[in-house]
Amino acid sequence: MSQIGEQSITGLAGLVAALPTLDRARFERIFQLNVAEGQAVPPQAMEGWLAKQFGSIDAVRRQQIVRVTNRVTREATLFNPLRAKRPIETAAAAQQTPGSRERDQPGLEDMIRRKAEAGCSFCRPLTETPADLFGRLRGQHASTASNVAKYDAWHGVIIFDEHHPLRFTAEQVADYLDLAQKWAQQAYRADPEARYPLFIWNCLWRSGSSILHGHAQMVVGRGIHFAQIEAWRQAARRYRAAHRAGYFDDLIAVQRTLGLAEECGSAAILPSLTPIKEKETHIVAPRLDGDLAAAVYHTLHTFVERLGVCSFNLALYQPPLGQMEEEWEGFPFIVRLVDRGPLGSNTSDLGAMELFAESVVVTDPYQVAEALREHGD
Repeated sequence: MSQIGEQSITGLAGLVAALPTLDRARFERIFQLNVAEGQAVPPQAMEGWLAKQFGSIDAVRRQQIVRVTNRVTREATLFNPLRAKRPIETAAAAQQTPGSRERDQPGLEDMIRRKAEAGCSFCRPLTETPADLFGRLRGQHASTASNVAKYDAWHGVIIFDEHHPLRFTAEQVADYLDLAQKWAQQAYRADPEARYPLFIWNCLWRSGSSILHGHAQMVVGRGIHFAQIEAWRQAARRYRAAHRAGYFDDLIAVQRTLGLAEECGSAAILPSLTPIKEKETHIVAPRLDGDLAAAVYHTLHTFVERLGVCSFNLALYQPPLGQMEEEWEGFPFIVRLVDRGPLGSNTSDLGAMELFAESVVVTDPYQVAEALREHGD
């Protein structure tokens, strides 16, 4: 097994301690790491069930909890791999294994096939979806429509020619991204105050998608960028002022030293150390070009084909269109991608901790890093 494969989030403290002085200092100015042990005293009557459910009684009696906090963005995650084995009261949720979409949601492929044969509104976009005021745009593999229930004043839909939401090629992904940018430019020309673009791709119902047919969305806001993007911009500015270094450059360097970075030309693929939910991965690139599109495809393909992801959320953070008064120099293009869990699960992947405190995650980012590396071989 490779060196990356032998590493894990539970060994992060040792990895950081072994870094050269400058690399360790760079890690510590971005991240705060805390490792604690949670203990439980189970009654004897539970011991048989615990051993069967969690592999051993001792695994429950003493649990290692890893907490990683990003000092710059104020995002944080608690990792406890044991939570992946906790009982969930839904049969379908227990069926997921990596790379097994059909077992994840029995009948999924039949459902998609039947819907495609019957046709849906996105199968007939010219007659069953509205156009924007500037009309429709057409790419090689997709076309645009105006969203019938908008997030913001300018909210378009990128409707894929491919009905199946989990089938896409590198060429198709690149076309979706390109068409979304062209749509944003058209919105900006129609409304010069609409300067702040956001590309989002929700796949299947766990992600919040209301339509099965493959599609993405583009929103262009006015006045100020969307809150989380603006928060990252402000955080990066504070970091540069404090350390005379670029935050995103340092983040890539830190994750590279820890074996948590995959290069795709000028784009860096970074399994997050503070994921908002399972398998969150960031792609950071200086431009929206072929390298970024290839990195997005590689990550998505790895998620779906190797890690068994069926439902995901993807967002592209980018600087505003046109000249702005606020400082955006050095802010890259950033893709955030997260797994939304088994399609057949009756439980939510978000609870009070995620909504009001910090994310709790079971997926080890080193597992994601290893899958990305091996899937590219």
